[in-house]
Formats: sequence, C-alpha cells, structure tokens
Amino acid sequence: MAIRGNLREVGLPDVLQLLALGQKTGCLSVTDRSNLGYIYFERGHITYASIVNRRDRLGDLLVKNGLVDPEELAAAVEIQTTRSGVRLGEILVERGTITREQLERYIRLQIEEAVYTLFTWTQGAFTFEPDQQPEEWTLRVWINPESVLLEGARRVDEWSLIEKKIPSLDIIFSPTDRLVESAQIDFSSEQRAILPLLDGTRSVQDIVDESGLVEFDVGKAVFGLIQAGLVQATGRKQSKPPASAATRTQEHRNLGIAFYRTGMLEEARREFERVLERLPDDLPARFYIGLISLRSGDARSAFRQLKGVIEQGGRWGSAFFNLALALEMLGRVDGALLAVDEGLRLLPDYPPALLSRAILLAKAERLGEAVEAFRVYRASVGEHDRPAPSFFAFAALAEAAVGRPELGRQLAEEGMRLYPHIPELILHLGALRERAGVAEEAEVFYRRAVEEAPELPQARKALGDALYRRGAYEEATEQYRRAIELRPELGDDVYLKLGNIAYKQGERGEAVGLWTRALELNPENGIARTNLELVQRVLASSPS
Repeated sequence: MAIRGNLREVGLPDVLQLLALGQKTGCLSVTDRSNLGYIYFERGHITYASIVNRRDRLGDLLVKNGLVDPEELAAAVEIQTTRSGVRLGEILVERGTITREQLERYIRLQIEEAVYTLFTWTQGAFTFEPDQQPEEWTLRVWINPESVLLEGARRVDEWSLIEKKIPSLDIIFSPTDRLVESAQIDFSSEQRAILPLLDGTRSVQDIVDESGLVEFDVGKAVFGLIQAGLVQATGRKQSKPPASAATRTQEHRNLGIAFYRTGMLEEARREFERVLERLPDDLPARFYIGLISLRSGDARSAFRQLKGVIEQGGRWGSAFFNLALALEMLGRVDGALLAVDEGLRLLPDYPPALLSRAILLAKAERLGEAVEAFRVYRASVGEHDRPAPSFFAFAALAEAAVGRPELGRQLAEEGMRLYPHIPELILHLGALRERAGVAEEAEVFYRRAVEEAPELPQARKALGDALYRRGAYEEATEQYRRAIELRPELGDDVYLKLGNIAYKQGERGEAVGLWTRALELNPENGIARTNLELVQRVLASSPS
C-alpha cells in the first residue's frame, strides 16, 4: 500500500526513519512545486537517489578531482550517445579510465548529496510506492539511512545559518583587503580549493560547477571566509535567459517519465498533457498516457491511445506489447496475440514479450503451442537469470493440461522455491493439487493465496469453490461475497452457487435474484435457467 503525506506535517527525516525501521523496499518520491526527487530503498537501505532535471555532475566531479581528463570524458559521452540505457560511469570503467571502486565512490557521493538536498525541501509532498525498483542499468549502492540522517540533520542545521549570509547561489563574492594582506592563515582544504575562484566574476553556483565540490561544502567554505571578513558580496550573476520552449517541453517530459517510474500516475499524466499542449503530435507523450491508462486499469482508454500511436507512425515493439496487454484486459485474446506477434517482428528476442505470447496461447487454449512458447521463453532468459513468476504459474498449468501433471507440479514447486509469496503462483499450485484429486492440499494453497493477496478476487473464488464442494456453505458464501465485491462480473458460476446456497437456506427470493444475475452474465447457463424454472413452478403451484 502506498504511503502519502505532506512535508509540512511530516519531515523527510521522519519518513526515512520510518522506512528504515520497517525495512521497506520501494521508491519514495518527493515533490516541491515543479521539482521531483526520488529515493529508492531495499530492505530499509538506500540504494539510489536522484533529482529530476538537475544536471548530472558525475563527469564534472571526475574531471575536477583529476580522475578523468576532459578529452576522455568527451569520448565517453560520444560513446554513450550510441548505447541507449548505458550510464556514463559504466563506459569509463569499461575503457579503464576509472576503477569500479572509484565509480561507486562518486555514485555514492551523488546519491548522498541528492538526499541531503531533498532534506531542504519543506513545502511539498511525498509518496512511497512499495516494490518499485530503479532501472536495471542503474548502478546501486547500499547506504545505511542512519548515517545519512545524522549527517543530514547536521547539514540542515548548518545550512540554516549559511543561508543568512548566502541566500542565493547566484551571489558573487570578492576578496577583501584583509585576505590580500593576510598570510599564514590556516584554511580548510575546501577553502584552499575555492580561493582562486573567488575573483569577483564567479557566482557561488559557478564555484560549485568549477571546483568539483558539492554545494554544501562550497557554501560552508564561503561562509567561513565571510565570517572571518576575508570575502564580501559584490553583486549577483545576471539571470540566465528564460528556457526555450523546447527546453521546457523536455523538462515536462523528464518529469513525466520520472513520475511514471515512481508510480505517481496522475502527476505523470499532468506532465505529459503539458507536453501535448506544446506539441500535439508528440507520440512519446501519447504513448506514456496510454501506459498510465493501462496501469490505472482503464484498458479501453489505453487501447485507444496505443492504437493511435501505432497508426500515427509509432510502430515500436513496446507500443505493440502494451497494446496486447490492453487487449488482453478487454478479453480480446486473439487480438492480443496478433499485437504481440507484430511486436516480436520488431524485437524478436525480447523475453517479456515471449512470455506474454506463451500466456496468451494458454488462455486461447492452444495448449501445445503454449507449451512450446514457454520453452522458447525460458531459453531466452538464459541460465543466469530467473524466469518471471508468471512463467511458473502458467507453464505449470499448460503442462498439466497436455497430460504432464507431474512436470506441471515440478514447475510450480520450483517457482514456489524462487518466489514463495507470489499469490498467482500459489493459486495455480492449488489448482494443480485439485486436479490431482488432493482437495485438502488444494484448499491449503487457496487459503495461502488469500492471505498473500486479500484483494485478489480469483483467490477468493477458488477458496469459495473448495469450501462449497465440501459443504462449508457459510464460509463459502463469505468468500464468494468478497470476490464479487472486488469484481462484480467475476463469473456467472459464483452467482449460481450463491443462489444454490441461499435456496438450501430457505431464502428463495434471494436465490431467484442470484440465479437471474448468473443468466445476465451468461445466458447459456443451463443450470441457473433450470433452477429458476423449477422455483417459479413451485411458487406458482403453492397456495396463495
């Protein structure tokens, strides 16, 4: 469940402490007006953090600290433009320019500085989305939040004093006569690094950019020099010209992508709509709005958006694959298969799409083809990566359906060892045990699935069916009722069985209503029709 709040009511350090103590895994997003930052957690430890639309200074830090020369950095940046999704630091390590240890040290520094900057945001809101992870190619670290909280609290306290002398990073400082005349002053290492840059032309932000130091260290160093009377403010850097329309559009796009990745879907939609206000034909923005609709459960809207993207020229593998998901949600399995196949022509070896195709074949009851498609998917994953949980859930059922129940059971149990808390996998293992005639074991698995995912209607229904078959009608009714609260059109058989239970309990009027609902969902339900006709004849023949 997501956690949301206002920074005016709950400070970010308190939120971090809560997530650390709870050993949470997920993404904490923090907004302050039009700014967005995020912190990723794994089992209560910080693994990554960043602020959107803030200049990535890794290359600058490495150059200023003498680890990389400008020419080597330029060459690495050029390579990066040809390799989508590869970080600059990884390229520098590959080329032998820096070591893995050096890269991790500076990445850690960047992450810590991003968190410290977020500590200064006091007017925005925060959202924690569990189980969200950064992109696979992101270099992650492992930071104990306690150390960050202690240092962050110290910095916030010190910065409140520094801001009184340096209220803005665009202020220019110049040396005073006292600095020129002084000698043998015991400067800190940071002060020695910035003294040559305090020449009356550079702002504090310029000094941050050119020194390789972080904002806090530069601010603290300048503050000390001000207090000692060695430098003084002599003006402000002229404001940069307003960002161009293209720059503002890109900033909205960057924010939209970041909001989407951190699960803040309404905020993401708002940013992409702003992109479309400026560029009505921007296909990436329309594509992301389609993804947002998909994740929000609005399959019809997602279908319209993604179909429109493809028709307007966005014939990308990802567009076809997500269109297939929308069609699957709408129950149009054959159309979803066609969309996946079209996407696989563009990206023939994309494992998630290969898995999606196998599952769709199973749902279409093309079981022989499904079994082969599951084998193709597993081969595409390779020996070193784990197949997705849904592979085990659906491949197990497919193997059992083609007459290999033992192989299906082995697949399901392998999946349970790798993913012991995936409700769909537990649910399908219960179905396999039920098919094998072991009703008691099947019910145990169904109960586990409900415990893992109380809001999963299929788990409630499966448990209800098991209870119905052994005559535990009261408990079955409870599970069926909860299932149709979660999904009113879950299935006509649920209403049929609820009607049967009501009839056994003497509630004929309620039984008639439930059987009528079953027929509305499925006019071909012969048992519900027969039951209704029998009850109506009985009622008609009863004395008034």
